[in-house]
Amino acid sequence: MRRAAVGTRRHRSDSNIDRLLVFNASMYGTFKQALLLALASVLLLPGAAAARIIEVGDIGADPAPSCPALPCEVISRTTAFQTRAEGKRKLFVAPQTGRIVAWTVTLGSPKPKSRKYFVETLGGPAQAGITVLKQGDRRYGRVTAESPVQTLTPYFGQSVQFPLTTSLAINKGDVVALTVPTWAPVLGLGLGRDSVWRASRDKDACDDTQTQSAQTRLQDLTPYKCAYRTARLTYSATLITTPVLPKPPTKR
Repeated sequence: MRRAAVGTRRHRSDSNIDRLLVFNASMYGTFKQALLLALASVLLLPGAAAARIIEVGDIGADPAPSCPALPCEVISRTTAFQTRAEGKRKLFVAPQTGRIVAWTVTLGSPKPKSRKYFVETLGGPAQAGITVLKQGDRRYGRVTAESPVQTLTPYFGQSVQFPLTTSLAINKGDVVALTVPTWAPVLGLGLGRDSVWRASRDKDACDDTQTQSAQTRLQDLTPYKCAYRTARLTYSATLITTPVLPKPPTKR
């Protein structure tokens, strides 16, 4: 985490209902088509269990990201996911197999002086994307899918949803993580010790927030040995589950 001294005005937390939806022309058409195809697939499978839309990582209102209040802390140059939030576990683990069609992030709004500091020391403007991880033994994660990285600066102080032009395949048990190649104001602070997130760093590098550790290549395998408490990452992902065909009747 990186910290900068900034003003004391509190950031207002936005609800999911008020979040901004970002489309360009091609994204809107593709996103709409993906949803229609998902619905059509359900209708074409007689007796199949209906597909569900699940917001992975959503447990209600996100805590307000720290910036611009003191301390203004951001996550930097890593891939991260929440392992516990207010004691609840596996919030970012896919409960069923399906496709990720969008992701949402609630952003703080660092003051200009802080933005300048983060840009100069952490490699450029605020950026993030989502990454699908297959969990392995000993807290390792392997990248199986990833979204394009988005520049976050235009959306500071808002909740914004990014639809995916190409949806991401995800299997039951996989993790949806947030990849931040530079920095992102997505940390809600001041929570209990039962709120924990992990980053793609080895155990001897937990305090090194400037060395690049973000997972940006498919099949990349990286340890997640660093756990950070009393904070929450303010993102989620929209999952459309794969319809399940019923078992054929038993022949008599």
